[in-house]
Amino acid sequence: MNTPAFTFSPASTFGLRNVALGLVVGLVSLSGLAQGVYRIVGPDGRVSFSDQPQPSANARPVTGNTSGASASGAQLPFELRQISSRYPVTLYTSAECAPCNSGRNLLNARGVPYTEKTLSTAEDAEALKRLTGQASLPFLTIGSQQIKGYSDGEWTQFLDAAGYPKQSALPPGYRRAAATPLVAVQAAAGPAPSAPAQQPAAASTEPPVAPAASNPAGIRF
Repeated sequence: MNTPAFTFSPASTFGLRNVALGLVVGLVSLSGLAQGVYRIVGPDGRVSFSDQPQPSANARPVTGNTSGASASGAQLPFELRQISSRYPVTLYTSAECAPCNSGRNLLNARGVPYTEKTLSTAEDAEALKRLTGQASLPFLTIGSQQIKGYSDGEWTQFLDAAGYPKQSALPPGYRRAAATPLVAVQAAAGPAPSAPAQQPAAASTEPPVAPAASNPAGIRF
């Protein structure tokens, strides 16, 4: 069943609009989406967006949970952990988005581990437009696949293709991490103090360590 998409608009207090559902099937890397976006205010007051924080900043983006452990420390089953590592799921929502609730319920019912990013400010809406081209919600990514709007049939089709189980296989103690804002606001760091001069390090006599072989890539969404 298709559900009209929810268009996020801070100025209209999350007004619902009937927007045609769009399905973008593209092999586009979405690492920036999964990491979140930083709104950086420079010393001169200029605002910029980046998927990386300032080097000396304490804040950092919240990434998708690919370690296999939940917020409560419960370990995912091996097969589910492998699937969520290859095809991490990220859901973009807002507080008053009814279709977002339907999408969240579908993921919860299937026991899909996912990261949730919330939109509540104009900066969030601007960041989503930069990343997806529009501010329609819900917005779902499975690996590098983008799904705009909610359709239980389409979401189920992509989750099946990724290999997620049709019924929940989450352990009893599993607890999802809390949703986080799409944009993390931080001030740009000033010039770093000059470091004292250091003596050159003695040449190492240890043999060089060969880099670890990369894991074989699975099917890319």
